[in-house]
Formats: sequence, C-alpha cells, structure tokens
Amino acid sequence: MLKYRLGAASILALAALVGFFVYRTETPREVSDTGTTTPPVVSSYAFKLGLDLKSGSHLVYRADTSALSQSDVTGAMESLREVIERRVNLFGVSEPIVQTEEGGVLGGGEERLIVELPGVTDLEEAKALIGKTPLLEFKLMRPAMEKLSEEELGAKTVDEVFASTQLTGRFLEKSQLVFDQTTGEPQVLLTFNTEGSDLFAAMTKENIGHVLAIFLDGVPISTPVIRQEITGGKATISGGFNPAEARDLVRNLNYGALPVPITLLSTQTVGATLGDESTAAGVSAGIWSFAIIALFLMLWYRLPGLLASIALAVYVALNLALFKLIPVTLTAAGIAGFILSLGMAVDANILIFERMKEELRKGRVLSDAIQEGFHRAWTSIRDSNISSIITAVILYYFASTPVIKGFALVFFIGVVTSMFTAITASRTLLKALGVSGAGKVSRFLFNSGFINKTLKPKL
Repeated sequence: MLKYRLGAASILALAALVGFFVYRTETPREVSDTGTTTPPVVSSYAFKLGLDLKSGSHLVYRADTSALSQSDVTGAMESLREVIERRVNLFGVSEPIVQTEEGGVLGGGEERLIVELPGVTDLEEAKALIGKTPLLEFKLMRPAMEKLSEEELGAKTVDEVFASTQLTGRFLEKSQLVFDQTTGEPQVLLTFNTEGSDLFAAMTKENIGHVLAIFLDGVPISTPVIRQEITGGKATISGGFNPAEARDLVRNLNYGALPVPITLLSTQTVGATLGDESTAAGVSAGIWSFAIIALFLMLWYRLPGLLASIALAVYVALNLALFKLIPVTLTAAGIAGFILSLGMAVDANILIFERMKEELRKGRVLSDAIQEGFHRAWTSIRDSNISSIITAVILYYFASTPVIKGFALVFFIGVVTSMFTAITASRTLLKALGVSGAGKVSRFLFNSGFINKTLKPKL
C-alpha cells in the first residue's frame, strides 16, 4: 500500500511541476524594474503557433525550369523546396510551410514555390531569408566564342557566350574554405554528390581544352580551362576574393545552392486565419470540454471518475509540456488531433471502469476487482492504441503538407501519453486509496450510474 501512495504522490508532484513549467514558460517575464519601458521576454519554450494561428509572411516565387528537361523538373523542384526549407530553418523560423505547385492554365504551366513563414511579418526580412541562397551553375563557353577577344566577348550576352550544362548547385554536397599552397589565395572547394561527380567527370572528359565557367547568381566568378578529366567530384573556385568573402560564400553554399533560378512574384503579410479572438475561443472551448467530461465521469463513475479526471489533468499537462519541449508547431489541425487523443484517453478509462464493475458483480474483493479490471482492459486498450499509432505514423510519413503532418504528430504524442496515464496513473491513484470495499459507502463510491445499483463483492 505504501508504494502505491508514494507512487500517487510522485505522479501528483510531477503533474504539478509540469503544469508550472507549462504556465511559467508561456507567461512573458518582465526583465527590468528600473522604470524603463522594456519589452517582456518570451521563453524559448513558449508554444509555437502555425500561420493559421498567428501572423506571418506569404511569398510566391516563380521557378525558371526552361533549361531542364521535363523529366528533371520534378526532381529540381523537390530539391528547391528542401533547400529553401533548410535555409529558413537555419534562421530560426519555426515550422515553415514550403511547397511547390504548378501554375496551371492561368499561370502558363509555370512551376511555383510557395513559402509561408509564421511569425515573420517583415517582408524584407522574409525575402532576405530566401534571397541569400545563391544559385550555382556550371556553363561551357561555346567553341566559337573562345576565339574572340575580351572586347568582342563584352559586346555579347551571357547566353550567347556560354552554354548551360546539367551541373548546378542541386548536386552540391558541401563546400569548404581552402588556401592555394603557392599563392595563399583563398579558394572554395566544392564537393559533389555521387550523381554530380559522374556528371562533372563526363563533362570534363568531353571538353578538355575548353573553358568551364562557374556562375554564382548569374555572374561568372571563375573561368578555368579544363586541362584533363576530373574525377572524384571536386572543383575549386578561385574568384579573387578575400578570406571573408570566401568564408561567406562557403557558408551560403552549405546552406544550399538553388538548383534553379527563382523570381519573386508576390508577397503578402497575412494575419491569423483564426485570429486572437478565435484562438481564445478555442482555448475556452477546450477548458469547458474538459470540465464537462470530468463532471460526467465524477457523476457517473463517482470515485473512480474523480481519479480518472485527475489522471486526465496529468495527461493534458504532460502533452502540453511535450509540445513545448519537442517542439511542436500548433495549428488548428494539430489542436484537433490533441482533442481527438483526449477522447481516446477518456475511452480507455471508461473501458477500465466497466471491466472493474464486471469483476465486482462476480463477487471479487475490491482490490482484486481493480487489478483484474485493469488486466482485462489492457488488451483492448493496447490494440486500439497501437492501431491509432500505426495510423498516425503512416499519415505523417505520407503526408504531403505540414498541416497534415502536424495533425499526425500531435495525435501520435497524445495516444502514447494516454496509454501511460490510463494504465499507470489511474491504477496507481485507485490502489493508493486503500479502500477495502466493505460497507455501503465503499459500494456507493465504486458503483456507477445515477441510480445506486447493488454490488455484492466478497469482503
């Protein structure tokens, strides 16, 4: 009995600490008492809200895929999406929504990139996050152009002088700062992935003696002559820049070079879809829902219902803390997933109590009825929750949008947590009571319904 009471005390203490953590990290702290106006400090563990629950920026880009074959467009756009997403993540933007789409008939069939940045309301800042990512290209000088003088070349356009190749920043694995062993000049060493290495080797083999220009954001920064076939997937940029410039170039390239050029089509600062008022209304609805569920459990299942309500409060506190610690970006869909998992947690407790009542009707002692009730209910709870977990994992893995992924992630966390609270917390709290089951009071407390049905346990 002592171990169960210590366990119950530990669960309640843990719930209190977790609840305090959730509350404290959500309340902005004043950092100055000098009378000066200082904005409150928001904790790094504050809830992260999606674009549908807070303001942010919405940007639409057009991707120029004219130089690619139709079979390469899909791969290039997927690479572009990953690069942009990685780029904005490095700047601390929480859960950006980056997706690609085809412009359709009205858009002329062009490929587009849509970027949503929750919490970033400065459009110039938003454009800077994306625009700093360089476009890296390798182009071959046309043979006829190699015979012209610099003055003659200067009178022609880039497309007239150079021919595009398939090798772009899409195939870049990493870049690093090196120094020429002879001159000490800073250089940038490029390392391509397996596919890029094969392309680079074939291109240098077929164009020995020709000029291979390296373009960064449409500007040639290096025009070396291919002396021999280059294997190993490595290339060196020596653009005559200083160490600081080379270091910046390495950093930007490692963030991800754009596989195709992009042009900004439209920008918009968007407010919350639900708005502050709707968000507050949703929170209020959640509180009232929990209160009504707890009231029903206490009225119908009496003492076990009261303990189940406490276990549900522990469940809510643990989930909210996990949302902060992981962290999880909450969207309207994610909140729906959380409410759905709360319903499953309630269902697990009801299943346990009904099994426990069945054992009491068979004449079992109360302590044995509690133990057997949890044992019999565990199989059903386990199977239903595992099915839900599998569904959440599949939904998360195959989801095409962050909104669906957010729903699946929140639902997964909620189901796993509900298994803990239903089996561990509820059982520990029940056993900690030490009720023998003797007497009318005990039978009343462990009965159910609005009419007191007689339970005849063995005492």
